[in-house]
Amino acid sequence: MNVGVWAFDRYVMNEDFAKISIGSIRRNIKHGFVWDNDQFSTNLFAHPYHGNLYFNAARSNGLTFWESAPYAFAGSLMWEIAAEVEPPAINDLMATTLGGIALGEVTHRMSSLVLDDSKRGFSRFTREFLGTLICPMRGLNRMITGEMWKVKRSHYKYHDYDRIPVHFSIGAGDRYLADDNYLFRGEHNPYLEFRVQYGDAFDKVNDGPYDYFTARATFGLSGNQPLISQINLMGKLWGIPLKTTTGMEMMFGIFQHFNYFDSEEVIDGSGRIPYKISEAASVGPGMIYKFPRMNSLVNLEQRVFLSAILLGGSLTDYYNVIDRNYNMGSGYSIKNNTILDFGRYGMFALNMHLYQIFTWKGYEHKDLETIDPLYLNAQGDKGNVMLAVVNPIIELNLSSHFKANMEVSYYYRHTHYSYHEDIKYKTFETRLGLIYQF
Repeated sequence: MNVGVWAFDRYVMNEDFAKISIGSIRRNIKHGFVWDNDQFSTNLFAHPYHGNLYFNAARSNGLTFWESAPYAFAGSLMWEIAAEVEPPAINDLMATTLGGIALGEVTHRMSSLVLDDSKRGFSRFTREFLGTLICPMRGLNRMITGEMWKVKRSHYKYHDYDRIPVHFSIGAGDRYLADDNYLFRGEHNPYLEFRVQYGDAFDKVNDGPYDYFTARATFGLSGNQPLISQINLMGKLWGIPLKTTTGMEMMFGIFQHFNYFDSEEVIDGSGRIPYKISEAASVGPGMIYKFPRMNSLVNLEQRVFLSAILLGGSLTDYYNVIDRNYNMGSGYSIKNNTILDFGRYGMFALNMHLYQIFTWKGYEHKDLETIDPLYLNAQGDKGNVMLAVVNPIIELNLSSHFKANMEVSYYYRHTHYSYHEDIKYKTFETRLGLIYQF
């Protein structure tokens, strides 16, 4: 796969970074890894997506989750050392490997939901197209092996809904992003959102990696804001049920997290970017518990997670080198999700995320004048940042499939800089839309 991507960059796009040689490979090995200065979406989404391709190149050939994981690392290492003339980036290796595993397993399982080898004609074409769109490497593998057009009379489905239930929904509506926390100074843009809850957190039989996960992806449909504005993934790697009082269900587990929030300046606004938040490589313990039914209407579920952030990112107010206007670093996150299900009436949820990210490796101003920016090797402005995201959601059932969705997201950032003035910033966004539940 790396050879094909490199050849496209080198001979079709004529990119300078792809003009490699034996000398560039030797130089990369000798120099070692640096923290690079690519833009936020490249480093903290595109690289994890690239890692998902490595992972699924193995996964689609019959390897298990754990057997496929090293392929994300090996593919990234090969690319960083041998496929670019620029110095290898340690942040790329981390994001591509761990972020790629998270995105890879989710896309692999989501593609299984649409594939059906008993179908023919347009129905088969549609399913194969969607499966390939969701998981390109699986689609390519099915094309090469002939599975894409082979019709079967048995074992033709790739997912058993009775064994692992899946709740999937599509939403669309209007998003209002406030500028600098001003109610009447912001911009509206339409959005499209996909949500999935895969599996049962309390299932004692199907308890393999990612037999339970939740995913949410939001796409902005206006030119000013990023196309991919939000991605939230949480997958159970391992779990064990806990004994509780009658009527309560509880489980403890180890979970992998991938979170991505991106925005740009609001049109005719203050010129400040509202937020950029990334948790690209993160894993840690968590507990999920479901309380006994309060009455005939209400179900209450609580989820609490503590994660070690191996690679995260946040907007910075000072560091601006090449394409980078954000800090990278490591730290921890705490998440709390409360869900009140009112049955046929609707649902209320409160999602609270707290991120603490430390930027350990800074730079001196003289370095900007004396060192090639490609070799600056800085995580950003030395310091630490506390980020909070509070997201209440109300859903009202309009029919058996349609729901009205209303939600607010409040963003708070407090960045402590070792060599600059500290900055506090807050803003919010609102969403109003319709959801179709499959």
